[in-house]
Amino acid sequence: MSTSTEIATTQVYRVWIKATPEQIWEAITSPEWAGRYGYGGNVSYELEPGGKFVVGASPEFLAAGAPDVVVDGEVIEADPPRKLVQTWRMLMDPDMAAEGFTRLTYEIEEIDGGATKLTVTHDLTGAPALARMVAGEDEATGAGGGWAWVLSDLKSLLETGAPLAG
Repeated sequence: MSTSTEIATTQVYRVWIKATPEQIWEAITSPEWAGRYGYGGNVSYELEPGGKFVVGASPEFLAAGAPDVVVDGEVIEADPPRKLVQTWRMLMDPDMAAEGFTRLTYEIEEIDGGATKLTVTHDLTGAPALARMVAGEDEATGAGGGWAWVLSDLKSLLETGAPLAG
């Protein structure tokens, strides 16, 4: 038996949510929704190619010493409510910030039965520290459960009206 400590350069996460594509798009891109799940924060998108993407720190993150902006990037493609492609850079940690921008893609596909499949693909080429974090590898250190946890929280919020921690 062999074990590997190598984290995938491209990580793909899928979740099926009992919600419409429009509801999922709104939850990802609007500040009213995005601050209610995952790690919170004040999300701001300019939903056009070249548009800015910013996540401002939540009050809890600010109290813990986080910078005003915790994640930033640029919109590459916005096709509501089906696809969003953007760059993504973590600014809370100097080493991760130095790794630079990664590429994040949301694909939203309605399926039979009133559910929608959300696929998140994060290309983390050249960003090994960020890759570990978004894979949930740093959960034991208090860094959270990465994309799997964020998407589980999103699903819970949309389906029940309450996030996992709420």
